[in-house]
Amino acid sequence: MPETVDRVAAWRALLLAHSRAVRAIESELDAADTIPLGWYDVLLELDAAPDGRLRMQELGLRAVLSRTRVSRIVGELATAGLADRVADPDDGRVTLAAITPAGQTALRSAAPVYLAGIDRHFTRYLTNGQQQAIATGLQRVIDAHQATLDPRR
Repeated sequence: MPETVDRVAAWRALLLAHSRAVRAIESELDAADTIPLGWYDVLLELDAAPDGRLRMQELGLRAVLSRTRVSRIVGELATAGLADRVADPDDGRVTLAAITPAGQTALRSAAPVYLAGIDRHFTRYLTNGQQQAIATGLQRVIDAHQATLDPRR
């Protein structure tokens, strides 16, 4: 008899694991009196970008937040002095988000809590092989959708 596969099980497990681990990490960042996880996500992407800045549209694609949420967070970060909105010198119609030195300091300060949270609420439950299988499998999904996320389209 052929094995039946629950086509929704992996999807449901991904969503539930993500939701629960994120809530726990958010709580720990809050308890440590550091930046919120959404801010961390945006600052992490800006810090990794060339010159510490990205077009808002590109940032919206890289961050795990919705584009609307990214725009709001960049505004909050700018108010807090952790990021700036600047005109693109190559195209004045385009706005760039740029991490400030204070933003880099805030990111470095939150990193130990964030990384410990990933270990405590996610990776400790998985073997190295399971972690690799998850990363490989989900990368296939990411790659399949990457072309449709091109900001120039």
